[in-house]
Amino acid sequence: MSGKVSDSEKTENTSDDSDKKKDKYGEETKYDPTFNGPIKNRGCTDVICCILFLICFLGMGVVGYWAYYEGDPITLIYPSDSQGNLCGYGSFSDKPNLFFFDLLTCAKQGAAVAVTGCPTPQVCVATCPSGYWTWYSAYIQETVTMVQSTTEREKMICDYNTTATTTSKTIKELVESDSCAAYYVDSSPIVGRCVPSIFTTLVNLTANLVTNSNESIVGADNSTITGSALQAGSKYLAIFLSAKEYGEQILSDLRASWWMILIGLGIACVLAFIWIVVMRWVAGIMVWLTIIAFLGLFGFSTYYTFTMWVSLKDNPSAQGNFEFTTNLSYYTNLATTWLVLGIISASILGILLLILLFLRERILIAIALIKEASRAVSSMMFTLLWPVIPFLLQIVLFAYWALTALYLASSGRKSYATTNSTNSSNISTTSENLLNSCPTDTNISAVTTLCNFVKYDVGEYTIYLQFYMLFMLFWVMNFIIALGQLTLAGAFASYYWAFSKPQDIPAFPMTASLGRSFRYHLGSVAFGSLIIAIIQIIRVFLEYIESKVKGSENPVAKFLIKCLKCVFWCLEKFMKFLNKNAYIMIAVYGKNFCTSAKNAFFLIMRNIVRVAVIDKVADFLLFISKLVVVAATTAGAFFFFDGRITFLANYTPSLNFYLVPVIVIAIGSYVIAAAFFSVYGMGVDTLFLCFLEDLERHDGSAEKPYYMNKDLKGILGKKNKVKSKDD
Repeated sequence: MSGKVSDSEKTENTSDDSDKKKDKYGEETKYDPTFNGPIKNRGCTDVICCILFLICFLGMGVVGYWAYYEGDPITLIYPSDSQGNLCGYGSFSDKPNLFFFDLLTCAKQGAAVAVTGCPTPQVCVATCPSGYWTWYSAYIQETVTMVQSTTEREKMICDYNTTATTTSKTIKELVESDSCAAYYVDSSPIVGRCVPSIFTTLVNLTANLVTNSNESIVGADNSTITGSALQAGSKYLAIFLSAKEYGEQILSDLRASWWMILIGLGIACVLAFIWIVVMRWVAGIMVWLTIIAFLGLFGFSTYYTFTMWVSLKDNPSAQGNFEFTTNLSYYTNLATTWLVLGIISASILGILLLILLFLRERILIAIALIKEASRAVSSMMFTLLWPVIPFLLQIVLFAYWALTALYLASSGRKSYATTNSTNSSNISTTSENLLNSCPTDTNISAVTTLCNFVKYDVGEYTIYLQFYMLFMLFWVMNFIIALGQLTLAGAFASYYWAFSKPQDIPAFPMTASLGRSFRYHLGSVAFGSLIIAIIQIIRVFLEYIESKVKGSENPVAKFLIKCLKCVFWCLEKFMKFLNKNAYIMIAVYGKNFCTSAKNAFFLIMRNIVRVAVIDKVADFLLFISKLVVVAATTAGAFFFFDGRITFLANYTPSLNFYLVPVIVIAIGSYVIAAAFFSVYGMGVDTLFLCFLEDLERHDGSAEKPYYMNKDLKGILGKKNKVKSKDD
C-alpha cells in the first residue's frame, strides 16, 4: 500500500494566491544555519502571569487552612436535632435516627427543605415509629376519666427535657408547647431520618389516616391528617434523603470493591504500556490492524444488532418504553434497543469506510509520524513514565480541592428559627419569612412560639470561597496539563531537530526540557492555563443559569443560553488546540505565550489542509488505541463483577449495584489510557509542527537538508542531496 504526495504541493507558494496567504498569515520560516533544535539562550516569559499564579496558588493554601480550622465535616454526615445535637454521634450514639414532630411543616418549604431544613421540632430517637398514634383521642380519654393514661403517654415522643408519664401537664399542653409530637405514623429510617413508609400500603391517599384502634390522626391544631397531606410534607425530604441513600449504597459498593478496582486499573496500565511498546516496532501494522479490527467489530455489530431487531420487532413482549433500571436484561429484551444500536453501529461503520476510502494517503503520513514518535519514545524511554507525574499531581490537587470544599461546606454556624406551633397555616412558604433569626433574648413569653435549631447555616463568604476554589481547581489542573505538554514538546523537538539520530539527540532531553520549562516558562504556562480556566468557569456559570431558567417559559432566554454554551464549548476546544501548539513553539524558540500562539496559528493556517487532515487522523488513530484499552478492561470487569468468570466467582463481592465498580474502572481506564497515549499524541503533534517548519526552512540541498526521516521524505517525494545516517 503506497502513496505519494506530489512535489507540486510546494510550488503553490509561487502563485498569487499563495503570496496573499503569506501576507495574511505571515512569512514562511526562513533558513537559519545556526538553528538545530530548541534554543538554549532564552529569557523568562510572561513573568506577571507567573507572579499572579503564585499569589493565587498561595491563596488556595490560605483558604484550605481557614476551612480546616472552621469546618467540621461530621455535621454533614449525621442528622441534627432541634438543639444542634448530632444523632448517632457522641453522647447521642445510641439514638441514630432523627424524628420530625410535624412533617406537614416541611410541605411549606417545598423543594427548599433539602437546603433550608424542616422548621419543626426534631429529636434523636433510637428507632423510628413502627405504628400510628394521635394525641386527640388520648387527651379526650384523660379529660373524661380525669386520670392520666400511662399507656397512652408511654407512646408519646417528646423532647429531652420532657417525660410524658411524670409531668403534670395535660397532653394538649404538651402538644401545643411542642414538648411532644402531636402524632406519628409508621416510618422507616432513610439516611438517619424517619420518613413515612406508608404510601405503598395506602390505596386512597386522600383518606384520613387512622391509628391501630381505627381513630383518625389529627395534628396539633386538631386538623385531620390525610395520606396526601403527609405525602406532600415528606415528598421533597424523601426524594432528597433517598438520593443520599443511593449515594451511600454506591459508596458502600466502592468500599467493598476498592481493591478489585485498583487491580482493574493496574491491568489497564499494563495493557496501555504493552500497546505502546508494541507500537514502537510495528506502528503501521498496529494502526491498520486497529482500523481493520474496528471495521470488523462494527460490521459484526451492525449485522448482529439488526438480526436481533428483526427477530424481536414483531414480538409483542419486546415492545415498550425505555425506563431506568439496573436490570440490563430489560433493555436487551426490547426491539427498540437493538434498532438504536444497529443504527449507531451502521453509522460508525459508514464513517470509517469513508475515512479509509478518501484519506488513505493522509493516513500514510499519519502512520509515518506515529512511527517517528515511536522511534522518539524508544530513544527517550522516560517519556513513557512522564504521564505518571502530572497524573499524581492532578490526584493530589483534586483531593485537596474536594477536602477543602467539604470543610468549607461544613464551616457554617448553627441556625435557629422561631415558629408558631399551634397554627401551621401561619408559616410562610418562603424561607426568608419563615426562618427569622431568633431574638437575642431566647426567653420567649408566648408558649406557642419556639426557637429551634433548623440547620447549619452557610457562612457569609463561603459561596465566594467555594467559587474561588473551583476556579483555582480549573487553573491549576490546566497548569499541570500545560506543564506536561511543554516538557514533552521540548523533548520531542530535541529529537526531531537532531540531524543524525540517535547520535545527535541531546543527553537527558526530558530533564533538560523540564528544567527549561521551570526556569523560563512557568509564566507562559500560567497564561495559557488561565485562558482555559476562565472559559471553563464561564461554562459552569452558564450551566448554573440554565438550571435556574429551566422551568421558565421564555424560549428566547433558553435559546440564548444554548447558543452561549455552544460558543464557549467550541472556544474551549479551539483554545486547547491553539495552546498545545503554542507550547510547542515555546519549547522550541523560548518566546512568550502570545508570540508563540501567533506563530503557531500562522504556521497552521499556512498548512491548513495538512493540519486538518493529518493531525486529526493521527488523533483519531490514537483515540482508537485508547478505546481498545478501555474496552478490554471494562469487558473484563463486567464479566468479573457479574459473576460470569466461574474460576473467580469466589472473589466476586456482593454489591448493591454491580455496575458501580465497572463504571469506575471504565472511567479510570480511559483516564489511564489517555495519560499514556498523550505521550504519543504530544509526540505526533510536536513532530508534525517541526515537520511543517522543516518543509519551510529547508529544500533538501547540501546547505539546507531536510531533518525529516526517510519515510516522510518518501511519501512526499523529497530527498536530501546529503544523506543523513538514518536515510
